[in-house]
Amino acid sequence: MLEVRTVRTSAPVPPHFNRTLGIRLVRQHRDGVTVECPLRPALLNSDSVLHGGVTAAVADAAVGIAISRRFGGTQRHTTVELKLNYLLPVAGGKLVARSRLLRVGRRLCVGWVDLFDQRKRLVAVAVVTYMLLDARPPLSQLPSSRRRSAVSGA
Repeated sequence: MLEVRTVRTSAPVPPHFNRTLGIRLVRQHRDGVTVECPLRPALLNSDSVLHGGVTAAVADAAVGIAISRRFGGTQRHTTVELKLNYLLPVAGGKLVARSRLLRVGRRLCVGWVDLFDQRKRLVAVAVVTYMLLDARPPLSQLPSSRRRSAVSGA
């Protein structure tokens, strides 16, 4: 049985995956945030450049953190689409992502992300769409009998 779990937090960077990658918030803007991810050998591909999945995760996190900030950490949300154009390989230093929330609607939020290497070269651009989830508590906070019915759709 698949258990879906969402974590709601008002911390600067949500825990777990973002922390594992080393993503940190460096600046808040009126329309978004800037985050950075220091490169380390574990994040490189077999050609010794940043793995594309890490670039995608940083873009995704930049929009997700901007949405968390917009709603003060009270609105649950999840990614529904991510479109990424890779422009240049990143070989060292850090990856910096500047997100801008283009549209915040009742159910969907769309963000744009410019990604730069340590030399401030534009290395990728992304459009990320998030769905705003209703205010139900995370499954982990429901009694086990209600968790089973929530997952199965009963």
